[in-house]
Amino acid sequence: MIQIALATAESYQGTPPDRQAETFQEAAQNMIRNTTSGWGSVSRWLHWILGAAIVGMLAYGWWMNHMPARADRVIYRSIHADIGYVVLLLMVVRLIWRSVNPAPALPADTPRWQRIAARISHWALYLVTILVATLGWAHSGAHKPDYADWFGLFRVPQITSPDKAAADAFEERHIFMAYVLLALIAIHFAAALWHYFIKRDRVMARMIDGEPGQEGATPAATADAA
Repeated sequence: MIQIALATAESYQGTPPDRQAETFQEAAQNMIRNTTSGWGSVSRWLHWILGAAIVGMLAYGWWMNHMPARADRVIYRSIHADIGYVVLLLMVVRLIWRSVNPAPALPADTPRWQRIAARISHWALYLVTILVATLGWAHSGAHKPDYADWFGLFRVPQITSPDKAAADAFEERHIFMAYVLLALIAIHFAAALWHYFIKRDRVMARMIDGEPGQEGATPAATADAA
């Protein structure tokens, strides 16, 4: 992004003031929004914040369910639920942002089956993340007491009613889908490493530094790579 800004600044020399303002605005938009060859800052921040939160929540959830029985266990479950609400909200924000931004294209030499696999795996990550969070939300409402008190600030509306059998069922499905999500994350991570170390393209790197990827990708190669 620094290189882009420097190149843009150099191009201003000899440019009329009104055109300079337009160019500045275009450059700022390109840094924030996605382009056909690179990820904007909003997408990158959402990717890394959600990635860290989801991995942290999976680890925290595993520890929480394997800790010895103790009187304050409900507090740890409540914290887990509170962060889960935030993850669900951020996922909705990410999907909305994704719907109004183009996804950077994969390199032009990417085989069709890899494009299809990338699209399926990334949408599976989105949907399973939302499903895991929603099942946790459903468990909260069915559990007694519920986990609706968000860090003591306000109560989150619940989507289910108290029911012990339903709470147990929602919890079992929540845990099962969490393992499915963990498997999808492992596949995503392995694919990113393959792009970086084996194929040596910029599919992974552009999510880190925001610099454009390879040129020459066609619209048909466009796939969500985050």
